Amino acid sequence: MDTAAKAIILEQSGKNQGYRDADIRGFWPEGGVCLPGSPDVLESGVCMKAVCKRVAVEGVDVIFSRDAGRYVCDYTYYLSLHHGKGCAALIHVPPLSRGLPASLLGRALRVIIQEMLEEVGKPKHKAQFKENSTMVLPAKGN
Repeated sequence: MDTAAKAIILEQSGKNQGYRDADIRGFWPEGGVCLPGSPDVLESGVCMKAVCKRVAVEGVDVIFSRDAGRYVCDYTYYLSLHHGKGCAALIHVPPLSRGLPASLLGRALRVIIQEMLEEVGKPKHKAQFKENSTMVLPAKGN
């Protein structure tokens, strides 16, 4: 959850460097780097921009981002992208409110996740996800 967010944010990439703040338990990656010697940026195999363009849920804004913020979320996302060879996704959600009750947020996330599954089910992604992941895609009609 991103307490400052006013929209659901679909994150495309994780960053390896630039971590300056410790988490609530005082952990801070040495030198501000997730994995020394690894690429500066890792991208999700899910095209979040395409997902964002196709998602429409009345009353909920969904936006695309390439900067998850160099804190716990971005750190975890980078490691997930690294270990999953691009087979990971990060969705920042705003806090629940009168304008965004749990039922509406849940409906929006369901639509987003369905679009993500359709995106990775496209022929250009099938081989990558089948080879690098244990993700199971539902059969058409299920």
